[in-house]
Parts: sequence; structure tokens; C-alpha cells
Amino acid sequence: MEKREIGKSGIKVLPFAFGGNVFGWTIDEQTSFGILDAFVDLGLDFIDTADVYSTWKPGNKGGESEAIIGSWLKKRGNRDKVIIATKVGKPMGDDKKGLSKAYITKAVEASLKRLQTDSIDLYQSHYDDQDTPLTETLETYTNLIKQGKVRAIGASNYSGERLKEALQVSKDNNLVAYQCLQPEYNLYDREHYEKELEPVCLENNIGVISYYSLASGFLTGKYRSENDLSKSARGQGIKKYLNARGYKILAALDEVAGEYNTKPATIALAWVIARPGITAPIASATSIKQLKETTEAINLKLSSDAIAVLNKAGSY
Repeated sequence: MEKREIGKSGIKVLPFAFGGNVFGWTIDEQTSFGILDAFVDLGLDFIDTADVYSTWKPGNKGGESEAIIGSWLKKRGNRDKVIIATKVGKPMGDDKKGLSKAYITKAVEASLKRLQTDSIDLYQSHYDDQDTPLTETLETYTNLIKQGKVRAIGASNYSGERLKEALQVSKDNNLVAYQCLQPEYNLYDREHYEKELEPVCLENNIGVISYYSLASGFLTGKYRSENDLSKSARGQGIKKYLNARGYKILAALDEVAGEYNTKPATIALAWVIARPGITAPIASATSIKQLKETTEAINLKLSSDAIAVLNKAGSY
């Protein structure tokens, strides 16, 4: 599988990003190290995290995922083998939030320290902070790139209009520009991305790194009734998918997975990878077995017939 460039950044990755939200949440440091080792052994190279991961776990304060990745990088001495993406902006307690110059300047130092690295490959605005002028945010990122602390920038959870506005601000003021967008996108959650965001990304050569690429695990086929929702910590977030359209999608995934002799999760990710403009879907794993199943997607080229079956089942 060929690497794909993140927008026009010059940074190329294989079309799969490991979702670091599980580090320090559903798996501990030792298990995380084992999965990261297996990830690199499989030849993969792209890890996505955020400073806020995983504040939601009782006892955590944020930064746990970055700290685990940083400890692993230090112990393995393999920083040059991976592309690290992290994010800034979501509330970290007290007044730690937003995309102001003052906050980003502090937050990037904290992320660099936790990641035990001199430079973040891809630094992303975790959400659109409408209380801070786009010019201020983009000037701050421009300075960080000049200082060598960041290589490229991206946006997450921006509307199509705000992304266009940010790109125009960069152009008008000779500032660095967002090279990628990180939206929610999967075979079930399609409409918002395909109607509002995809046209902007394709027109401006913005890379797309999709999150919830497996719809919080629903598209693995593990959750087929309300009785299955207790199978994991994320189970309750899947209830909304248990409807006629969701079941139709699972049936199509089962059909195509049978044809390719693989798992529904592999097919669901291969479908995202095949979409024009996608750089990499994000998916996490809590075991090496799970990791191997999902990452098979990068070597699976779906036929146009298989894509048509999946598109029809997931139509909106």
C-alpha cells in the first residue's frame, strides 16, 4: 500500500491512524506498549492522540495518552519511525482551553514534554474556537512551525464554512494553512461529511483523517442487540445505531466480509480508505488480535461492486 500525503504538508503516512484515545483509559501502559510495538512491527507509522485524552476516566487529568506514547518513544528510541499527531483546544481543567496565542503557546510545550519529543508532526485544532480570531490562532501556529516545534497543522470538528474561512485567512495573511480535517465519518455517519465537508476538502486538497471510523465499534459487528451493549466501556454510545438502517449496514458488511474472507471491521475501514480524499481512517484497538484484524484494511482493495453494496446499505 502506498503512503498518502497529509494535504500538501510533505508528510506521508500509510492510510491507517492508530487512535490513541485508549491509552490510559481502557488499556494501561504495559498493554499500550505491546500494541504500539505490534503496530510498528506491522510496518505502520501514524499515531493520533490529543492532550485531553483521557480526562473522562475517573482519576485522570488529561495528558495520559501523550505521556504513554512519549514513554514508549523514549524507551524504544524509534521516534523517526512514526508520525505523531496530537490536538489542542478542548478543556483541560481550570482555564486551559481554546485556541488563543497564550494558551496554544503553553499547551504545545506541555504536549512536547509529555511526548518526550522536540517536534510534533501534526498539531491539530481540536475544535473551532469562535472566541479567538482565526488570524491569532494561525499566526501562533506559523511561529511554532518557524521554531521547529510543529511540522504541519490540521483542524478537527470544523464546519465546511469555517474551514474555508480559515484557509482564506491563511492565504490573505501569508500564514501556514490547515493541511487536513479530522471529521466524524464512517459507513453509518455519512451525510454531514459527504454533503458539507467533502467538497471543501477535495477542492482545497485538504487531507481527511476520519474519527469514529468504526462508529464507536458498531461496525465491527460486535454489537447486534441491546444485550451486547455491556460488552465494553463504549457500549452505551452504540445504542443509537441499533435501528433498521444500522442492521442493513451490518448485513452488507457481513456479506462483503464473507466474500473477502475477513472481518466486518476490516471491510468498514477499507470502505473509508477507498473514499476519494481520505488520507487515513482512525481506529483504536485494545488487543494485538484486534489490531491485526483492523489494519488488514490497508491491504484490501474493495471491488466497485462491493463498494456499491456497502453504499446502498448505508445510503441516507
